[in-house]
Amino acid sequence: MSALIQERPAQRAGRTPTVVRLLVLATFVVILNETIMINAIPRLMESLRITEQAAQWVSTAFMLTMAAVIPVTGWFLQRVTTRRAFGTAMGVFLAGTVLAAAAPSFGVLLAGRIVQASGTAVMMPLLMTTLMTVVPERDRGRVMGNVTLAMSVAPALGPAVSGLLLQVGSWRLLFVAVVPIAAVATVVGLRLVANVGEPRVSSIDWLSVVVAGLGFGGVVYGLSLFGGNGGEAGLGIGIVAAGLVAIVAFVFRQFRLQRTGVPLLDLRTLRHRTYVLSLALMSAGFLAMMGSMILLPLYLQHLRALSPLETGLLVMPGGLAMGLLGPAVGKAFDRFGSRPLVLPAAIGIALALAGFTQLSPTMPYWQVLGLHTLLMVSLAAMFTPVFTLGMGALPPHLYSHGSSMLGTLQQVAAAFGTALVVTVMSARASHLLAGGVAAVPAQIGGMKLAFAVAVAVALVTIVIAVKLPRRAAATES
Repeated sequence: MSALIQERPAQRAGRTPTVVRLLVLATFVVILNETIMINAIPRLMESLRITEQAAQWVSTAFMLTMAAVIPVTGWFLQRVTTRRAFGTAMGVFLAGTVLAAAAPSFGVLLAGRIVQASGTAVMMPLLMTTLMTVVPERDRGRVMGNVTLAMSVAPALGPAVSGLLLQVGSWRLLFVAVVPIAAVATVVGLRLVANVGEPRVSSIDWLSVVVAGLGFGGVVYGLSLFGGNGGEAGLGIGIVAAGLVAIVAFVFRQFRLQRTGVPLLDLRTLRHRTYVLSLALMSAGFLAMMGSMILLPLYLQHLRALSPLETGLLVMPGGLAMGLLGPAVGKAFDRFGSRPLVLPAAIGIALALAGFTQLSPTMPYWQVLGLHTLLMVSLAAMFTPVFTLGMGALPPHLYSHGSSMLGTLQQVAAAFGTALVVTVMSARASHLLAGGVAAVPAQIGGMKLAFAVAVAVALVTIVIAVKLPRRAAATES
């Protein structure tokens, strides 16, 4: 998007622009659906008579589609107006939601989830690009705190929301409840969202689109196969390797297009050191969050026999604390910079995950609640400053590409985090079972080791946080 702005920051000093408020609300609704199906797997298996492996595809297909579509959004957002991008994204999301709600078979449900994800893939980069364009640098931390609610809290609250809805209805209610909310957000948004900047007509390299889809989608799909039987794990390694080869080809293609044409995803964003450090921190943080979101429901429901509702209520305070702290963290960033927030947050994440390595069949629920809340609060203190600092390090013409790359790597990190913890947990549990350990202690042992691996990832974030500057350098913004 260009620098032409209809709603100028000077006229909204100290306030969040209306266009950003509406985009935050819409983005919260669509991103919530990324994890809302986690607790619905048993219901889907019973209702549609499918295996657990097949049912997992309602989440896997969503992440895979996001990873494949997001790289295209950098080009798309530069080509169309803000209102058109918003209307397209929400219209596609609504169509997918209605299709999923009325799905007569699993195949149709899966198609609905893919359509949903296609709309969701546009909303997150649209929100980030618009925010960086209309909000002055002095207010970005505060406004980005509100964005944290949509981009980080929504997936964290997904299992809690689904647990509540599943208590009163079938899995279809997870989609039916979203339809009126998304419809109202779409109608109001189309009336009030102002166009930010002017579109630029540009061509698209369809070869890059295909290679990006095969690369990023292949990596996410391959990672989703880890943790199964040996044949699936072997196939997953092969698909991940093929996906990585495609990504390498995609990178070389973008370097060539940067010299001779218009790249699909401008990799000149990676020349900005602060952005690269922020990208690494966000990916590691998202990996830790998604890994814990997979392990905790397994522990609470399978080993502690809690219902989906009880599980959702137990993890809900952490998600709510994450959202409520977002604006306060943003204001603190505007005042003090990133390092006083990010470094303690990285340490807090490591401590919380280390606490989960002490899981037992009798761990008090208040302790689980406390550790989860510490993890969510620490992630909130990390995400808001890192979002703001990383995007602020880019020049305006790279905002859409920077947000697209961030969204793509979030999906890859989510898939990698899920694959990592499930693979480690399964391998350790199988080893303990083979050694004569009972089933429950073996599963506990697997989860402990999986959380220990997550701690190792968290320690890496501490090292990166130390290198992160307090604010983006003037030469980067």
